[in-house]
Amino acid sequence: PYGRAVSGEVTPDDSLATLTDEGERNAGDSAPYMPRSVVVTDDPFDWGDDRRPHVPWDRTVIYEAHVRGMTMRHPDVPDHLRGTFAGFGHAAVTGYLIDLGVTSIELLPVQHFISEPALAERGLVNYWGYNTIGFFAPHAGYSSADTTGGQITEFKEFVKALHAAGLEVILDVVYNHTAEAGRTGPTLSFRGIDDAAYYRQDSHGNYRDFTGCGNTLNVSHPQTLRLVMDSLRYWVQEMHVDGFRFDLASALIRNDGQPDLRHPFLKAIHQDPLLRQVKLIAEPWDATGEGYLVGRFPTPWSEWNDKYRDGVRDYWRAHGGGLRELGRRLSGSSDIYAGHGRQPHSSVNFVTAHDGFTLRDAVSYDHKHNSANGEDGRDGLDHNRSWNHGGEGPTDDEAICALRRRQAANLMATLLLSSGVPMITAGDERGRTQGGNNNAFCQDNELSWLDWELDADWQHLHALTKQLLALRAEHPVLRRHHFFTGVAPHGPGRKDISWLEPSGEEMTEADWRDPAAATLGVFLSGDKLVADGGGGPGGPDDDTDARGESSYLIWMHAGADPVDVTLPEGGVGWYFEILRTDAAANPSPALPGTTVTLLGRTVAVYEAV
Repeated sequence: PYGRAVSGEVTPDDSLATLTDEGERNAGDSAPYMPRSVVVTDDPFDWGDDRRPHVPWDRTVIYEAHVRGMTMRHPDVPDHLRGTFAGFGHAAVTGYLIDLGVTSIELLPVQHFISEPALAERGLVNYWGYNTIGFFAPHAGYSSADTTGGQITEFKEFVKALHAAGLEVILDVVYNHTAEAGRTGPTLSFRGIDDAAYYRQDSHGNYRDFTGCGNTLNVSHPQTLRLVMDSLRYWVQEMHVDGFRFDLASALIRNDGQPDLRHPFLKAIHQDPLLRQVKLIAEPWDATGEGYLVGRFPTPWSEWNDKYRDGVRDYWRAHGGGLRELGRRLSGSSDIYAGHGRQPHSSVNFVTAHDGFTLRDAVSYDHKHNSANGEDGRDGLDHNRSWNHGGEGPTDDEAICALRRRQAANLMATLLLSSGVPMITAGDERGRTQGGNNNAFCQDNELSWLDWELDADWQHLHALTKQLLALRAEHPVLRRHHFFTGVAPHGPGRKDISWLEPSGEEMTEADWRDPAAATLGVFLSGDKLVADGGGGPGGPDDDTDARGESSYLIWMHAGADPVDVTLPEGGVGWYFEILRTDAAANPSPALPGTTVTLLGRTVAVYEAV
């Protein structure tokens, strides 16, 4: 279990030790068919002047990416480096990410994993990697070097390259289950050492499955807890990673089968002087209803916020039932996170992730199309909150295509203009498609790999993403560290946030409750905005006194028909239109009180000075 590197593959054979249908263990010795842990001597790796970027939470922009998929089709990455750690660390890739404006790369699992036997029987592989067997070992399949220890050095070189570019490295880690799966799964490691200690079992010795993968790691056992903690410390101390996203985190904190927010695992991390200083992100649910804990993980944890995804998608497909849900999500989800000392950065906002539709597919398909996965369409979610806008999948109807492109821009703009930590799924900014497959976990091919030939029809989305990320980085009013209060923060003046109806007047309670309302204005005041420090790992943010900071007016209109909106009065000299998703921005300044027409389904952003 503590192997630092793994070499070789599982080679199934009739004598591989598994359980028979009668529940008895086969007598065959599995050793000849197993990968091997590699004995690694002291590593003389020279970290040189490597420095962690320590990006404050309020400046963090996460880019969720797959090591192999990122570079398999990259024309500027040498062939022998494609799909590897070295390929991801290539200057052509890091340069692109810095130019885009992201700060932190969240990697799908890179701890050594294997494919499930059922996938192998269908000629497929576990591409995403949520099937770990080596908690200390970089995945050998992502190494361009030899796999008898070379993957360790290559991973360190990769981290060093990203740090040199100013990018953080966050690992998506899978400590909730292992590749040994259920009782009939193969004996690979833990099960053969101490089955009862490593896996949660009931009083009859049956595996308890809170993950949907056949087993659940028993992090309540002292030895298993020590293993997980040692693994986390190893990746921080020896591999210099900057944080972790914990897959199905609720499964890790169960006592007597129930989630326990005072679990020893949480206490151990909070008491650890190394781990409490890195970014900690929970996927705050597991495969059960009682494991849904969004908003309940303690500080300093942040969480994937699926309520953000659902609310924003529903608004833009006109299923939101009014504006209240959108307002909550835009302003940092204070209804979920305002208690117990948490801040907007507790919410990791996303509209897509590795599982589910890509951004382009979310506006192009009503239904999943997963036949390539070999499960007759049974896999993947059926309720995707997606909309094909008039035709399923590819179409020559330019009106449908134009509306899809605008809707994708609306979703991306909403994400990057919201309080909280935005997470972009790799390729969404380029219009990546998986052909409607919403569960491409087993597709190690061009369906999943990033296409680096930018489609001219989607170039606007790449430009919009860059523009908004640059705007967000420059202006703290768009990435506030504390929740809005709805009052003027420093005496007379504008409220820190004002919600507007199309007339430019402030919304009333009746407006919020109107289920047919589809247009929302948001005025973010930069008046006397003063940074207040903090920001979590990395120390205080670097926004010093920001008096003179611009204010911003944002209009979001999800209705099908055009709408007239009025630029509000009150302490503003001019409005400068800097972004629209329905047309090119008007370069001429506009006076307060000016009426502007927005086409159906549009975002518009104005700088107010």
